[in-house]
Amino acid sequence: MVFDMRTRGLAARWGTSLVASALFATLLVFAGVMQREEAPAAPSAATTYLCSGYSSCVGAGYSDAGYGAVSGKMYWQMYSGHNCTNYAAYRVIKAGGPATRPWVGNGNASEWGLRMASITDQVPNVGAIAWWGRYSNGSGSAGHVAYVEKVVSPTEIIISEDSWGGTFHWRRITKSSGRWPTGFIHFTDKRLSVTKAPAVTGGAAQIGTPLGIDPGTWSPSARRTVQWLADGVAIPGATGGGFTPTLAQLGKAISVRVTGTRDNYNPLTVTTRPTADVVRGEMVPAAPPTLNGEPYLDEVLTATEGSWKPLDPTIEWRWYVDGVRLTDHAAPNLALTPEYVGKKVTLLAVARKPGYLTKTAVAQGSVGPILAGRIALSAQPRISGVPEVGATVKAVTGTPDPADAVVTHQWLRNGRPIAGATGATYKLTGADASRTIGVRTTVTKPRYETLVADATMAKPVMATPVVDVATVGWTGKAVVRVRVVAKGVAPVKGSVRITVGSRVTTAKLVDGVAKVTLGPIRAGRRDVTVVYLGSTSVRAAKATASVVVR
Repeated sequence: MVFDMRTRGLAARWGTSLVASALFATLLVFAGVMQREEAPAAPSAATTYLCSGYSSCVGAGYSDAGYGAVSGKMYWQMYSGHNCTNYAAYRVIKAGGPATRPWVGNGNASEWGLRMASITDQVPNVGAIAWWGRYSNGSGSAGHVAYVEKVVSPTEIIISEDSWGGTFHWRRITKSSGRWPTGFIHFTDKRLSVTKAPAVTGGAAQIGTPLGIDPGTWSPSARRTVQWLADGVAIPGATGGGFTPTLAQLGKAISVRVTGTRDNYNPLTVTTRPTADVVRGEMVPAAPPTLNGEPYLDEVLTATEGSWKPLDPTIEWRWYVDGVRLTDHAAPNLALTPEYVGKKVTLLAVARKPGYLTKTAVAQGSVGPILAGRIALSAQPRISGVPEVGATVKAVTGTPDPADAVVTHQWLRNGRPIAGATGATYKLTGADASRTIGVRTTVTKPRYETLVADATMAKPVMATPVVDVATVGWTGKAVVRVRVVAKGVAPVKGSVRITVGSRVTTAKLVDGVAKVTLGPIRAGRRDVTVVYLGSTSVRAAKATASVVVR
C-alpha cells in the first residue's frame, strides 16, 4: 500500500513519465515483497489464444475463477491487477493451497520453480502451475506462471493466465510450439489415485480360459478404460472387461493397463501385476463322441465326434477290435467284414488343437460281438387250440431262416413263465382258469442275433361246469339243491338262478353248492330250471329238472 501512495504523489508532482521511472525504482526497492513478471513474448503459430479479458472469457465459457472481481487484492505479496504471479497465487489459494507464499525472498515468476523444486517436474497436470524460467521458451527476464486448466495430451495443454502489461487469457500450447513451460509446480493440483489396485481375475492363465478384470477402487471415482497386455505389449482389440488367451499369447504373461479419467483431472494409468505365463488349454468333450451302427456282418459302423470346447478340434479315430488297435485304419467309419464276426468293436477319439493339450475320449456305444446276421421266421408265431381247461394248445411257428436255427418255447401264464412248460404243446389246467396263456418262441444260432417272438391267446382260459340238480316236493313248496363242479376248479364260486313254476330266486354257491326252498307252489308236477351265472374262470351253464308238489 506504501507503493501505491508514493506512485500517486509522484504523478501529481512530475507527471506520468516520471511516475514510470519512479515505479521502476520502487520495484527494485521492494524486490522480494511485491513481484511482477515481464510480459510473455508473442506466441508462435502453435500457440493459440482461446479468449482475452475477464468478461470476454467468462462470456465465451472460459472461467476466470472469480479473479476478475478480486484482482485488486494482492496474494502472496504479489502486485495486484494484471499480474501472472498474483493470478497464479490466487488460484493456488483458491484450490486449498497456502495463504502465504511458501518461501522467503524473490517472488518473481522465474523463481517459482527454483524455490519449489521439490514439487516441480515435467508432468503437466490439471491444477498445476505452469512455470517458465528466465528467458525460457519465450518468457522474459522475470519468467512467467500460469494455471493448467486442461491436459489434452502429454504434449498439449490449455492454460489460463494473467500478464503484467497485458490482460487475462486462456491459451492452448503444444510442446512443439517453442512456448512449452520449463516445468510444472504441483502445489494443489488434482490427481487420481487408486486405493485398491486393479487385478486380473478368473482361472489360470490358460489358452481358452476366460480372464476378467477387477478395476480396483479409484479416488475420486473415475471412468476407466482397459488394454490387455501380453508380456507388456498391447493385444490388438483387447479392450473389453474380459479376455480369453489364444495361441498368440502362449508362454506370455497377461496383464491389464487400466486408465482412469475424470473431468479436470489428469488421466492415471495403472498396470496390474502379470499372471503366470499362459499355458496350453484343455479341451473338454461337452457331448461325448459316439459309435453308431448295428453289430452285423456287412454293416458299417460310423463315428460322430460329439461337441468339444473349444470348437472344431482335429479328431483322430482309433479303432479297437477285441482290444487290439487297427493301426492302419483312422477313418470315422468301419465296414464289418467276416474277420470281425464274434468280436467286439470299441472306438477312441483323440482331439488335437493348436495351443491345447491333446485330449482322448472313449466313444459311447461299443458294438459287439459282431454277428453274422439276423434270424427270420416265415410267419409270426401263434397259438392254436381252445382256451378251455383240459384242452391242449399248440405253438405254431413259421420256418426259421437259416433253417438250422434252433426253436424253443416257453409257455406263459399272465406273462409269467409256467414251470416246466417248454414244449411245443401245453395242456391247460385249472391253474390257468381265468388267466391269459401265451408262448414265447426263441430261435437261436451261434453268431446270429437271437430272435424272440411272443404269441398270446385272444381270450382267457375258462372251465366248462357240470350242474347237478336234486329236488324234493312238499305240500305247497319245493326244495331244490344245486351242485356245480368244473374240472380243475374247486370249489366253483358264483351264483345260480332257480326257477320253479312261477317262483324265481337266486342263491350263492357255498363250496359249489346252493340249496333253496320255494313256495307257495300249486300242487302238481312243476318244471325246475337252474342257471349257473358263471365266474371269471367258469363258463355259465344251464340244467333242468322237475318236482312234484303236494
